[in-house]
Amino acid sequence: MLITKELEKMIPKLYATEDIKLENKIVYAKFFTPDANWTWWVLEYDKEDRIMFCYVQGMNDELGNVSLDELESVRGPLGLKVERDLYFKQTRYGDIKELN
Repeated sequence: MLITKELEKMIPKLYATEDIKLENKIVYAKFFTPDANWTWWVLEYDKEDRIMFCYVQGMNDELGNVSLDELESVRGPLGLKVERDLYFKQTRYGDIKELN
């Protein structure tokens, strides 16, 4: 399970942080493919539609909405599922961008 009940309660709903400058928004979760170079940093989440607003690092870096259902069905080149970084701590988006 990528989004736990605890994360569901913490992550703001889609568009709830629109008035916050992007660099100051909080990233609540990090997902990654262990056998590919893809990472999803979650900033907002709609639990009814299971849609996340994420910063995605893959072939290109971009911000956008991601379906949790689709992400849970993704498999990397070795057949591995997307995983949640269990050690990730909430971080400002601006701090993540600076590191990457």
